[in-house]
Formats: sequence, C-alpha cells, structure tokens
Amino acid sequence: MVTEKLATQHEMSMFEGSIFTYIGFMVLFWLGGVLTLGLAIPWIEAAFCSWVANNTVIEGKRLDFDGTGSQLFGNYIKWLLLTIITLGIYSFWLFNKMMQWRIKHTFFKSNF
Repeated sequence: MVTEKLATQHEMSMFEGSIFTYIGFMVLFWLGGVLTLGLAIPWIEAAFCSWVANNTVIEGKRLDFDGTGSQLFGNYIKWLLLTIITLGIYSFWLFNKMMQWRIKHTFFKSNF
C-alpha cells in the first residue's frame, strides 16, 4: 500500500522541458554574458527560471514563477559589489542567495 502510494506520487511528478530549449537558454546565457558584459544575465535567468517552473509538475501540481529580471538586477549589482569589496569571499554565498531568490518566486500554479 505504501509502495503503491509512492509509485503514484512519483508518476505524477515530472519535468516536460525540451533539451533544445535548454540548449537555447545556455547559448543565450553565453551570448548575453559576452555581448552585454553580463548586464542581460538577470533577465535571462528570470526567463530560464520561468521555463523550468512552467515545465515542472510535482505530485500533479504545476509550478509557476513570478520573478523578473528587474527584480533580480538590483540583487545582482549588490552581490557583484559585495564580491568585489570582499575580494571574492562573498562569492561563496552567491549560490545560496540565488537559490533563495528562485525559491521565493516559485509557487504552485492555481487551478483556476
């Protein structure tokens, strides 16, 4: 019975995104980083997070993402300055800060 329930929950969780879209985002990250000296990265990151959320289903519930590049840009500049001021030491916290921002803006989409 417990195994049946776990199997049902596992089947209802999935990621539906395409490898080609993922590759497109990776190219966009690279081009956005090079051509804009990194200034476009927050907007590309927000679009990527939205794509991931919209293609993710957990236990039958689709995720949604409401973060924007404009919201991330302020943090991006702050984190960049803190990294420069601390001679790179702050960079160890960037993964956690970025994950906190992503999770803060990710939620279950309502069925309405």
